[in-house]
Amino acid sequence: MSIVFHKMHGAGNDFVLLDLREQDYPLDPERAGQISDRHRGVGCDQILVVRKPAQPENVARYEVWNSDGSMALQCGNGARCIGLYLELNGDIDAESFTLEGPSGNIVMQQCADGQFEVTMGAPDFEPAKLPLNLVPDDGRYRLESPWGSLEFGAVSMGNPHALLLTDDIADIRIQAIGAFISNHDSFPQGCNVGFAQVENRGKIQLRVYERGAGETLACGSGACAAVAILGQSGRVDDVVDVMLPGGHLVIKWPGNHQPIKMKGPAEHVFRGRLNG
Repeated sequence: MSIVFHKMHGAGNDFVLLDLREQDYPLDPERAGQISDRHRGVGCDQILVVRKPAQPENVARYEVWNSDGSMALQCGNGARCIGLYLELNGDIDAESFTLEGPSGNIVMQQCADGQFEVTMGAPDFEPAKLPLNLVPDDGRYRLESPWGSLEFGAVSMGNPHALLLTDDIADIRIQAIGAFISNHDSFPQGCNVGFAQVENRGKIQLRVYERGAGETLACGSGACAAVAILGQSGRVDDVVDVMLPGGHLVIKWPGNHQPIKMKGPAEHVFRGRLNG
């Protein structure tokens, strides 16, 4: 069995994209893990699967598989890469179009500078929606850990996110703390864990440990979650430059239960054929 794939990335968050609208490929958790393996497979943070839409007014439907074979419910960087792929494939005839994602429809806009802006939906701070089995104290949560008491905010962007503030974005403990929180029993379905260093009201540095993938160079939904949590507490403005290890995203959120918009790059790296 062989199948055409596309290697893509959004701000360094890299993907293998499989267009299964016309090709048939029985993807399962084991095979997803094999493809994602950076030594024995193609290598990627996540696999993007493009399928025919359920509703004809939408351009396509997509799935996101993590590198450990689990399914993701949201992926902003991946959505932008899918938008670029559909543009390069001649499937888009309008600047604005809709895709069917794992957590519902998303609206995407082609920008004049070649980037894409994605309407990611409204953040949900209700603990049960993440889900999170902790009671907030003035919007903050606490966990005891080997590093002492950890304080964080939490929000759902279609997938669960926790966010910790740091004075040093290069702190060597970040990966270990991220893994600890991501897999903690307080998050029954796991979570993505962000670490934000606020430079000013319009700019933050961010690292994200993603459930099912580990730390990635960029996380679109994590950037949205960070701005939502920081915006709710009044620490940032409506438009924020989010600087991730792999690149720069612009997040817009006016608050008041409004949708978050994320703008950033997408790159097509190469096309190949996967055997077996």
